[in-house]
Amino acid sequence: MKKYITLLFFGIMSILAAAGCSSDDNGSDEPTKPETLAPVAIEKTNSTKIYMHYMSWFETNESSADKKWGYHWTMANKNPNNTDANGRREIASHYYPLIGPYHSGDKNVIENHLLMMKYAGVDGLLIDWYGTYDVNDYRIVKENTEQLIALLNKVGLEYAIVYEDRFLTNVVNAGKAISVTSAAKTDLAYMEKNYFEDDNYIKINGKPLLLNFGPIVLQTPAEWTNVFNILTAKPTFLTLWDQSVEAGANASGEYAWVYKDNSYLTNFYINTKPKLGVAMGSAYPGFKDFYAQGGGGAAIGWTIEHNNGATLDETLSLAKNANLNYLQLITWNDFGEGTMFEPTTDFGYTYVEKVKAFSGVKNTESFFAEISKLYNLRIQKKGNADAQKKLDQAFNYFVSMQPAKAKELLNEIK
Repeated sequence: MKKYITLLFFGIMSILAAAGCSSDDNGSDEPTKPETLAPVAIEKTNSTKIYMHYMSWFETNESSADKKWGYHWTMANKNPNNTDANGRREIASHYYPLIGPYHSGDKNVIENHLLMMKYAGVDGLLIDWYGTYDVNDYRIVKENTEQLIALLNKVGLEYAIVYEDRFLTNVVNAGKAISVTSAAKTDLAYMEKNYFEDDNYIKINGKPLLLNFGPIVLQTPAEWTNVFNILTAKPTFLTLWDQSVEAGANASGEYAWVYKDNSYLTNFYINTKPKLGVAMGSAYPGFKDFYAQGGGGAAIGWTIEHNNGATLDETLSLAKNANLNYLQLITWNDFGEGTMFEPTTDFGYTYVEKVKAFSGVKNTESFFAEISKLYNLRIQKKGNADAQKKLDQAFNYFVSMQPAKAKELLNEIK
């Protein structure tokens, strides 16, 4: 009997010791797993749906297959490997992103952009999209877009596609499709299968929203009817202002853009909007392209000065007075045309702060600097698993609208 009692005693002690070692190992060798929190919508008073036009076309020398910076940072004659005395890279823009030039498929960049937009009161993104074909940089744009989409739901933002039919001719000329309509059908079928059914894909009047930057190649109602026949149901389809006639009955309405001066917006709101089923307004901080300086082609030929934020104030005021259901902000990051809302070294957080005020975000405290700090720490602590787990937790606090907790956690990371 004593033999069995002795064996039982040592067996229990061994189990307790093993449990203790296991507990110690988890506590000391592995970082605490971050708490996953569901996204919470930001509280705001403006009922207008506010969407941000977004470009996913940026590549760096680290992300691209040929180890060269992408066209949208270089155009024809700029070299981002060159830096000035302040460490700023030489890029094809009059303006400089606060986080520096980046790769659009970088998760840390996407995280930064989406949190900035969420805290500014933006409801969703309208993503500039070139289609499915491996021609020029179209495949890269598609891949970067899908990296973006993968994080959108985690942040709690919606999205829709802005289809660029202007590039369909390039697809045919490259021998990838037999006609522009067959290429468009392939693209639309892909959208329906992979995007339209997403819970956070923007729906208007119960149908997925699809914008077209044009039409430019498919310029007749018959062509659009042919293309849309591939779909189970037609989308809520918006063309550029004054161009819905080219889509005929396929068009559900139009969206405003940026052109020469603000009088075109005024005309859209007064004369065009009342005639449309769905009208989407626009607001922008300015327009100043870099094409001539960058060797990227002829200059557009006109400029809308930023005027220290006055241009954005005016276009937001026009939007407010127009009593819009939908507003597109132009753009988050078209640095080549100088229409960016993204924080820059030139304007800081001025434009996202103005959007936040327009949105009527109820929490008036600003957390944009903390969102930047999250990005900077992601870069500084690369390879530090413990720090990255804490940063994951800070991200979860941000998306669940607990920014004070995120700020406190960020301040703990040295």
